[in-house]
Amino acid sequence: MRSAADRGGEETAVRLRARTLGLIAERRQTAGRYGASERLYRRALALAETAFPGDLDTAALLNGLGVLHKYQGRYGEAEPLYRRALAIVEASLGPEHPETASLYHNLGGLEHARGRAAGGEPWARRSVEVREKACGPDHPTVAADKAALAAILDAQGRFDEAEALYGEALAVFERVYGPEHYELAVNYNNLAAIRQAKGEAGEAETLYRRALEIKEKVLGGGHPDTALTVHNLATLLAGLGRAAEAEALYGRALAVFESALGKAHPHTEVCREGLAALQG
Repeated sequence: MRSAADRGGEETAVRLRARTLGLIAERRQTAGRYGASERLYRRALALAETAFPGDLDTAALLNGLGVLHKYQGRYGEAEPLYRRALAIVEASLGPEHPETASLYHNLGGLEHARGRAAGGEPWARRSVEVREKACGPDHPTVAADKAALAAILDAQGRFDEAEALYGEALAVFERVYGPEHYELAVNYNNLAAIRQAKGEAGEAETLYRRALEIKEKVLGGGHPDTALTVHNLATLLAGLGRAAEAEALYGRALAVFESALGKAHPHTEVCREGLAALQG
């Protein structure tokens, strides 16, 4: 019969293995290697759900796989993972904990990605409320929550509210991270979309190109997140009648989307449609 110490040692070893696999999976995801990331997350979850179901380590892996599925465009698979993770975190830490706010943030972002921005707004506002109370208004995670809420308001055409929140977030990111951080690129891209919607094409182009410059430096030109800004810039230039520039950018973005996300991903389909409209 195994002793309690032996059983504890085995669980510790399994937990360490699951955490390690999860960390590697996260790195693969960050690098845009989504297939490899998914395989690792599923191996980690198989270990965690057998050895310590209902545990915060399991919740972290559920959340990580949910984030990956959102990037893959597999929204219906992401939601139950987020909700399972949220149930564990709320039960373990309570609804006012910053880790719980991360799940509120992700559920709001998922609704936004699905084109249901109004449904995502309560989640996003709750994430800001909880995290700001816990961390203070100048914390970078609070800024990230505000930026996510801004994107949801932007999608509803509430540009002034969104722009104000982007401005608050950018001020924090610039102070904490400096001028070349990925978070700035995300906000420049989103602000560019607002300028584009307002008909301020010159400012939109400047912001898109600044976002692209940072993403290329941080992520590389072959990353799908970089390709997203390439696509957005192509759409702007197509609307300005700069067809040759737009066609080259659409082609560049489409190649990355097809390779990294597959031909059926929403980003791929929208990009293909934009290129076809330009060529037709």
